[in-house]
Amino acid sequence: MSLLSSGRFKIAGTPAPRLNTRAVRFRLTAFYALISSLMLIGVGGFYRQRLAANLDTQIHDGLEQEWAAAHGYLRIEDDQKPIWYYDRKDPGESYIVERLKHVYMLADAHGNVMRSADGGLEISETYQSLGVDSPAEVDAIIQSSQPQWKVRKSAQGVPYLVYRGVIYDEKHNLPYFLAIGRSLSDNQRILGQFTWTNVAVIPLLILGGCLSGWFLAGRALTPVLEVAQAAQRISGSNLSLRIPSRGARDELDYLIETFNQMIERLENSFNQVRQFSTDVSHELRTPITAIRGQLEVALFTARTTEQYREAMLNCLEDVERLSQIVRALLLLSQAESGQLALQKTHLDLAAALADVVDQFQIPFEAAKVRLVSDLVECTAFVDRVQIERMVSNLLSNALKFTPPGGEVRVGLKCDSGIAEILVEDTGVGIPTDHLPHIFDRFYRVPGADAGPNPERGLGLGLSFVAWIAKAHGGTVRVESEPGKGTRFSITLPLESAVPAAITPAGVASVSG
Repeated sequence: MSLLSSGRFKIAGTPAPRLNTRAVRFRLTAFYALISSLMLIGVGGFYRQRLAANLDTQIHDGLEQEWAAAHGYLRIEDDQKPIWYYDRKDPGESYIVERLKHVYMLADAHGNVMRSADGGLEISETYQSLGVDSPAEVDAIIQSSQPQWKVRKSAQGVPYLVYRGVIYDEKHNLPYFLAIGRSLSDNQRILGQFTWTNVAVIPLLILGGCLSGWFLAGRALTPVLEVAQAAQRISGSNLSLRIPSRGARDELDYLIETFNQMIERLENSFNQVRQFSTDVSHELRTPITAIRGQLEVALFTARTTEQYREAMLNCLEDVERLSQIVRALLLLSQAESGQLALQKTHLDLAAALADVVDQFQIPFEAAKVRLVSDLVECTAFVDRVQIERMVSNLLSNALKFTPPGGEVRVGLKCDSGIAEILVEDTGVGIPTDHLPHIFDRFYRVPGADAGPNPERGLGLGLSFVAWIAKAHGGTVRVESEPGKGTRFSITLPLESAVPAAITPAGVASVSG
């Protein structure tokens, strides 16, 4: 599996594309390599600096100790002749003195190199190659009485660290200039080896990091590529496809879960569209067929004016049903697309609900269902037409699913700036597994048309209820128990409010 240079995923079996520098895998690897390189270079530089500081401290401490040792072995006699006091038969002391005199110079206060008792100059050949200190330098050090450090290079270019200070003879307390030094070549060699080791190792580590980063990025992106491949296989005929979870409970599992939920929603939408197409086709075909039949019968068999009139009346009834279907679909489409604006006014909700209840008294009496109301005074800033439509849809559903002898109750409560409209019945109820879907467009509970008062519908009424409540900034709750009835509760703010999101499908709780 690889990545196309265009940024899309490539399925196995196709020709390998060129390296895509915009691919997530490449960018992750490059970022990982950059961070690793900076960290390795930073760590290498830090430890090199620490090593240089330690080496510098060691050579300074060593020279201070050697200068103190030289001061202990060296004496200036009355004749101003320097003498080294040590046991020449002791190899250890002899080695120490010879080491001290390897880079060494002793001069008087005027900068003149002193001579020993045997006439030899108190200056080593190595120190002479570094350059004898001038009288001015010697005088400055003696005047300051403070030791000084200086780095000098020999004729061969070897650097030396020189410690220069003042000593005094024990009898006359006269000052003398003493300098000793040590080569820095070992320090430079150690630093050079450390540097070249880093130069050789860091690129190998970076290369290894890039390879491992490329591999790990590929492994990490494998589920993402699987999601992409699954998406390519999805079509309207196999929306039941799901990607199995990895069980890691990480971000990729969350992506897979979200993708599966999206496919599930798409599948539900496709199923609703298919069901809607079937329902609409049937609903439109039935009145159209009836109209055609009535007209054909009238055309071939009608002989009197009354027969023609009867055929025309039947056709008008079917045309009215067609008009209702088309109006409902158009109105819901306008509402959900935001084209239907609310015409809000300050409305007496109790009076408006009482009018709707009065309009339904006759059909309820015909179905032998008792319709009662319990309304309190309440004024809200709402759209009267939409509120009446909402309650009418709920009463129509209650009438349809409440058997003879049952009761439907309409209530209104008003408290703390909130109006609550209640519509509850003692009907057949709604099965629990269908409650999350009853507010979806075109959704009808299976077997609902076989209720106590069968009347086939499109499943748009409760969709209107949900939209109207949401458009007013309210919420919808439903509680139902099969065989005992259903209770709808709509809460609306008394004043204008920003529309609040209703619970998905309008369901908040289920009793029982």
